[in-house]
Amino acid sequence: MKNDNVVKHKVKHQENEEIRKGNGEGIQWWQLTLIGIGSIIGAGFFLGTGLSIQTAGPSMLLAYLAGGVIAFLTFNALAEMSVHDPQPGSFRTYAGKAFGPGIGFVSGWMYWLAGVLIMSSEVTALAIFTKFWFPHVPLWVFSIVYAAAGLGINRLGVRNFGTIESFFAIVKLSTLIVFIVFGAMILTGVIPPSANLTINRPAFLLQGSVFFPHGFIGLWSAMIFALFSYGGIEIMGVTANELKNKNDVTKAGTVLLLALVFLYVTALFFVIIMADWSKINESESPFVTALSAFNLPYLSTIFNLIIISAAFSTMVGSLFSITRVMLSLANDGDAPKMFAQINKRGVPAKALFLGSSGLALCIVLSFLLPNTVYEYVTTAAGVMLILNWVIIMSSQVKNHRNYIKSGERLASVMPGTPYSSYFGIALIVVSVSGALFRPNERVGFLVSLGIIGIIFVSYYLRSRSVVVPAREKRKERS
Repeated sequence: MKNDNVVKHKVKHQENEEIRKGNGEGIQWWQLTLIGIGSIIGAGFFLGTGLSIQTAGPSMLLAYLAGGVIAFLTFNALAEMSVHDPQPGSFRTYAGKAFGPGIGFVSGWMYWLAGVLIMSSEVTALAIFTKFWFPHVPLWVFSIVYAAAGLGINRLGVRNFGTIESFFAIVKLSTLIVFIVFGAMILTGVIPPSANLTINRPAFLLQGSVFFPHGFIGLWSAMIFALFSYGGIEIMGVTANELKNKNDVTKAGTVLLLALVFLYVTALFFVIIMADWSKINESESPFVTALSAFNLPYLSTIFNLIIISAAFSTMVGSLFSITRVMLSLANDGDAPKMFAQINKRGVPAKALFLGSSGLALCIVLSFLLPNTVYEYVTTAAGVMLILNWVIIMSSQVKNHRNYIKSGERLASVMPGTPYSSYFGIALIVVSVSGALFRPNERVGFLVSLGIIGIIFVSYYLRSRSVVVPAREKRKERS
């Protein structure tokens, strides 16, 4: 029976590939890089970095460097498995091969639930930002409009999805590059500073009491926020199956992560150069705070548009990735088979509808639940995404041994394996544990463990519902 399911899964995957190729689908490596940028750099960076600055001060630059190292290790682990064994289910399929179907089930549903919750938080943020121009329009109206637009883009097929996400990625890249160039010109004196602006020189920021205003604990507590900014790196593995050349996944991911680390660290460096970090908070974008001394016209409107584009593209990318994960879950029997169907455009329409329905439900809950409760749940979603990185690196260690035993030549090998994966797992454990120092993050962390526990119980109950009837049938036959 198990072998029959494997054969059926392979046949279904081949049929899906034929439909995709027949429609001329498939993306280039640079499109995958832009899709990654579009899906990862969201409103959380443009707006939420104020909380990490408030928590750690200038030392949060180290947090974003460390976050980049962790994301790089996670991606390389995923890239090795993706190149050697391309699978539509990506990380959840590799987890199942390494540790059994139970871990694959948990990994996939963790990612799906986290993706739905993160999408709902992005849609809620989109509605709030849009209300800036239309204060009398109810928030739920904007939520419906953005959710419908995200659904429409995902129904267009992977080629059109890649084009649209690439456009939004270019908008975000351009914004950060312009800000970095502007900051560099201020620092070097090419642009004379405003009378209201006091430039914080790098030598001043490097003083111990200034760089670590809240000590090492402040930096440790901020690590979780830095990791959230890299959250969504899994989309590189999920979308790698849509590449015309599967071996290009390593190139796409390396360029993506180098770009992210450079943009994050450099842009935030100029934020603390141009602004008094102690006045930065989560209620306003740090970039707006840094530029406010220049009295630039339409500054609020411009950054509102940028944050909207960032949040919208992240929401669209999350919907794309959870749809592909649901397709994989359905193909493996971990979700109803109806979600394995794809249309002539190569879109898993029913899986997409399920993700959209989950998004709609979460949007309703976001308006019904108290803000603190909903904050705990969305924080838990971010923690689940990061904990999935532990599963990815653990899977790489186990699967790498199997690749070697097979005697095949590995086209891509994670540098320093297996010690690099062990190092990455240790960094994640240390980083996530820093959330225990802050009450809100501590509750979110515990909620994430509770959700993971529920998923494990669901797998156990599902397994019994399948195994017990099978045993009874065998007894009847005997």
